[in-house]
Amino acid sequence: MKKHLLSIDDVSADDVATLFETAAEMHDVQRRQVKKLPALRGRTVINLFFEDSTRTRSSFEIAGKWLSADTINITGKGSSASKGESLRDTVLTIAAMGVDALVMRHAASGSALQVSQWVDAAVINAGDGTHEHPSQALLDAYTLQRRFGTDGRLGSLEGRHVVLVGDLTHSRVFRSNVLCLTKLGAQVSVVAPPTLMPSGVEPWSKELGFATSYDLDEVLPTADAVMMLRVQRERMSGGYFPSAREYTVGYGLTRDRLATLGPDVPICHPGPMNRGLEIAADAADAAQSLVLDQVSAGLAVRMSILYHLLAGEGSTS
Repeated sequence: MKKHLLSIDDVSADDVATLFETAAEMHDVQRRQVKKLPALRGRTVINLFFEDSTRTRSSFEIAGKWLSADTINITGKGSSASKGESLRDTVLTIAAMGVDALVMRHAASGSALQVSQWVDAAVINAGDGTHEHPSQALLDAYTLQRRFGTDGRLGSLEGRHVVLVGDLTHSRVFRSNVLCLTKLGAQVSVVAPPTLMPSGVEPWSKELGFATSYDLDEVLPTADAVMMLRVQRERMSGGYFPSAREYTVGYGLTRDRLATLGPDVPICHPGPMNRGLEIAADAADAAQSLVLDQVSAGLAVRMSILYHLLAGEGSTS
């Protein structure tokens, strides 16, 4: 792996396979009575979150602690950024304390790349604006490989049809997932209403080889896995769809659409879920739902990321 994880473009298919092999070993730690490994003893990891988070921040914090790193959480509201301090001054101040890794979430696209040019510490992008969220895409792919595997071995995504549905315009998870899934050989289709399909997506879809559609009912029957994406109303400044009900009718994973899926077709959602909007409670809680599996996998994958960046071969000392 490279020094930083800023984008899925920073990892090759071989890197992903290595991360997943380690993640599978880390997953076993969750079942132990004593959940502690000495791999990152003496290392310091800072979780710097300028946007709210439950799953990502908590899993990175637990991942660091289970690997014996000193892990500290700093929020934008609890830092001097709330007093007007610039991002550059904030991260340089933190880096001057000798930290080894900085896990950062920020509202500005490209902020993680910029920070990586200012500090010597390893930088992990935990979400930058509407750009990318690489660790989420990795854990999503890992979750699906576990589901498609047999006898405790990870399965392959080669040729699997994965359908991503929802608010694509505002979704960094969509961008990272398309890069990751196509890199691993999956056939990807993305579905959204015209107002939530990103502008300029067609050239990108031709480059990576994924399909775009406005008709969920046409695409859904051929899906091997479905990933519903959150409608990010906090990022919307106008009317992207007439009403919540109309969005659900056209693009929600409703009870009726759930019935059209085979019982072995996994349902994913990166969370948090808007139940009753993009996903019905029946689908969220169905036996084939992997929503909680994604949370568990997220911890294992983030342990693997921290390990390979800070303790694995090629890591900085």
